[in-house]
Amino acid sequence: MSESIAIIEDIAGVIEIHIDRPDKKNALTAPMYHAMTAALADASARADIAVVLFTANGDAFCAGNDLKDFMAGPEGGAAAFAFIRAIAAFDKPIVAAVQGLAVGVGTTMLFHCDLIYAAPDARFIMPFVNLGLVPEAGSSLLAPATLGHAKAAAMLMLGEPMDADAADRAGLVTAVVPADGLLAHARAKARILVAKPPQALATTRRLMKGDPAILTARIEEEARLFRDTLRSAEAQEAFAAFFEKRAPVFRRG
Repeated sequence: MSESIAIIEDIAGVIEIHIDRPDKKNALTAPMYHAMTAALADASARADIAVVLFTANGDAFCAGNDLKDFMAGPEGGAAAFAFIRAIAAFDKPIVAAVQGLAVGVGTTMLFHCDLIYAAPDARFIMPFVNLGLVPEAGSSLLAPATLGHAKAAAMLMLGEPMDADAADRAGLVTAVVPADGLLAHARAKARILVAKPPQALATTRRLMKGDPAILTARIEEEARLFRDTLRSAEAQEAFAAFFEKRAPVFRRG
């Protein structure tokens, strides 16, 4: 198991996945993705587990991909896309407790969660275009469906952040909860789910999710285009500017 993520099982039928790299704002590396994917597979296979709860240590939920790890070789991208496929296909309820920054996959993974509780300081950011990339995790489909086209365009095309109150109004999160009670609140809701009739709950969730083939097709299309854009001159300039702490310069025509 990666040292940067702790998997905790409690006795109430919930597996908690704690993202634990607070010194890097919980930016995700390939080993962290592998650990989360394995935890989801374990939770899916076990009859005694009814719910998964995502949370994070420190003052941020997740700063997205660790860009150095992601650019070091193909493993980072492969691990990220494997996690995306796993969370999109996961067959049990997912609860999330979000504080501070939720950047990139830190936001897009939430579209696959069922109950999302945010601290007042939560900020949701999808800066893919700013990095010369395209959205992932089905967010080009799910963000407009959840937020409406105009709000999704502000996040996906302009890269504008959405704060907790706006996310609550837009339907991205279930509720805004005081920071000091965030995890306890999410755990309480997870326990309520555990007590529900399992077949009725699973069927209701499946009906709410709709045709999985449509989402799967979009995730695969995004993944192909993401890999293409990652090699583009635009992405190379955007990443160089990020690491050099300067404004990028993009050529037109």
